[in-house]
Amino acid sequence: MKYALIHLVIASLLVLVSACGESPIDRKAVVDRHKIRTTATDPKSPAQVGNGEFAFGVDITGLQTFVPFNTMAQWSWHSFPLPEGMNEKEYRQVPITAGGRKVYYDLPNPDQPELSAWLAGNPHRFNLGRIGFRLLLSDGTEAGPGDLRNTSQETDLWTGIVTSYFELEGVPVTVRTACHPDLDMIGIDVKSDLIRERRLAVFLAFPYAGQDQMADYVGVYDQPEKHRSTLEERTSHYARISREMDDARYSAILRWDASSDFVDGQKDRPHYFELRPSDTDRFGFTCLFTRGEEPQAGSEDIFALSAKAWEKYWNSGAAIDLSGSSDTRWRELERRIVLSQYLMRVNEAGSLPPQESGLVNNGWYGRFHFEMIWWHGVHYALWNRWDLLEKISRIYADFLPSSRARAEKQGYKGARWPKCTADIDREWPHPIHATLVWQQPHPIYIAELDYRAHPTRETLEKWRDVVFATADFMADFVRYDQEWDRYVLGPPVFIVSENTDPLLTVNPAFELGYWQFGLRVARQWRERLSLPVEEKWREVEEKLSPLPVEDGVYTTYEGIPDMWSKYTFEHPALIGTLGMLPGDGVDRDTFVRTLDKVTTSWNFDRVWGWDFPMLAMAAARTGKPDLAIDYLLHASPNFQFDEHGLATGGPFPYFPSNGALLTAVAMMVKGWDGSTGECPGFPKDGSWSVRAEGFATMP
Repeated sequence: MKYALIHLVIASLLVLVSACGESPIDRKAVVDRHKIRTTATDPKSPAQVGNGEFAFGVDITGLQTFVPFNTMAQWSWHSFPLPEGMNEKEYRQVPITAGGRKVYYDLPNPDQPELSAWLAGNPHRFNLGRIGFRLLLSDGTEAGPGDLRNTSQETDLWTGIVTSYFELEGVPVTVRTACHPDLDMIGIDVKSDLIRERRLAVFLAFPYAGQDQMADYVGVYDQPEKHRSTLEERTSHYARISREMDDARYSAILRWDASSDFVDGQKDRPHYFELRPSDTDRFGFTCLFTRGEEPQAGSEDIFALSAKAWEKYWNSGAAIDLSGSSDTRWRELERRIVLSQYLMRVNEAGSLPPQESGLVNNGWYGRFHFEMIWWHGVHYALWNRWDLLEKISRIYADFLPSSRARAEKQGYKGARWPKCTADIDREWPHPIHATLVWQQPHPIYIAELDYRAHPTRETLEKWRDVVFATADFMADFVRYDQEWDRYVLGPPVFIVSENTDPLLTVNPAFELGYWQFGLRVARQWRERLSLPVEEKWREVEEKLSPLPVEDGVYTTYEGIPDMWSKYTFEHPALIGTLGMLPGDGVDRDTFVRTLDKVTTSWNFDRVWGWDFPMLAMAAARTGKPDLAIDYLLHASPNFQFDEHGLATGGPFPYFPSNGALLTAVAMMVKGWDGSTGECPGFPKDGSWSVRAEGFATMP
């Protein structure tokens, strides 16, 4: 009996030390222990409800009462009218001559400064409208944020419902806020005696589009003459407001369940409306933003639908539980993982690739960056939520004709993908946008993820035109160096770090590795389709310049001067070749020395958020799991996650930080092609107990 007990204890200890891999998880318990609870509004960090296509940010009152957070949709795009006499089609590209080629690029044209600036700022994302409470004190004056007491707010991640509580002159107010899972619609439920006392009303205010490239609060309220908000229809429980703003048209439709007056701001406030309930201590309402249909749903319907949809989401795909770990950092890492999943579903699971600040605010006019699609979306595949990456990745098929035209206009074969655009494929004239290239292999990587998840002929046919056109451009873009019998990448080329001269940059390490990966995988796709070898692809793949090495370590690009004294800031992308990427063209020993040098030499206060997970993946692939964890919990101000999970690392919030974290964690749990053992990216000293299920292996 004594020996049996000893064996049981030993077995239990072994489970504790090596608990890693596939095992059932109480997903609700994991999610619930990271409910977001706050007591005040951070003016830059809203609580959010949303569905990936639409999101609504709220302050401590559950609406946008005192802080004008944004109501954003993937379809909310606007363009200012062109200056009189100007036509966008008259824009003339600017030539760059390098490497023996004269190529016309989308650069600011010094002879067309106004048109170049207009193309940079249009289209831009706009704010659909602000919804808040108008609160009155007992003397009839309007209350301010300082009049609220005992404020609290909880975001229930499992249901997607935000519950807010505050007191005004001792009178409690409870507010529930949720988003319809399929419509651009919010549902609100309010309970308070302030309603019966006619001291609580709901206002709607509509701004005109703003011109700021970076904006926490999108839109301006001091240009009423430039847009129209028309009350088209009103009944006892319904109101429809028609919006016209230059080329943008949409409606805001309200429905409510209690006796209420709906008041039009009219002449003095033409874009302001109030819903004034009375004779009750509780009422609910919905607000739908739409460009067409008017589907109906009550507020209680939305709460139920939200709870059902979020439960389905959390029970889909992969999950991870770190609660058995002895390393005290487990809770913070798990919190970041859970909150990132919520935020990515709210902000980054719509019909277009997301901008870097999702649907929280506007960065770079609200446009999305093609090179960042990888960091925004790859985690969905590795967490086995391919359906959400599927929606984002349709952009490649949609933009294929225009990307072919771009390549042809520049004298290249295949398709050249844009850098920074919107719902239409029109590039923003800018030197970096014109010559950045590391976004080019992305569709091949994503197509390969799709095939690994769905290894069918249908998948091959779905992606073949995109994959082949991408490879055609990549093979044609490089330049043959006859003296050294090799193919050279650049110039002109802006690289990942964007901190070198594009006219001097040649053979950048990351881009060379990604070129090799892309051409290798494209070649495999031809084999899968029983097609003959594309000789140009094969030749470029075989003769592509090697990754640049100096003094036994890789360098950012070939011949870069003073690499380790002048260029140890911005993205350390040379580490991405064996981390983010599987290591095509990489010598492992050289890479390990390079990783060590970056770890000790880089200025981590001058990098971007996704750099830390990229470094963690490199550490994991090279057998340094402790370092991988350290990078995921790095103290740099550029990789922090606030109380809502919104991350730093660029313009705030910076969602590539969240997406990269989820990608790195998935890779560290499930491993990568050629990895061995369970959870190869986590330390094996017993400090981390990882229970995980549902992850996919990374290439």
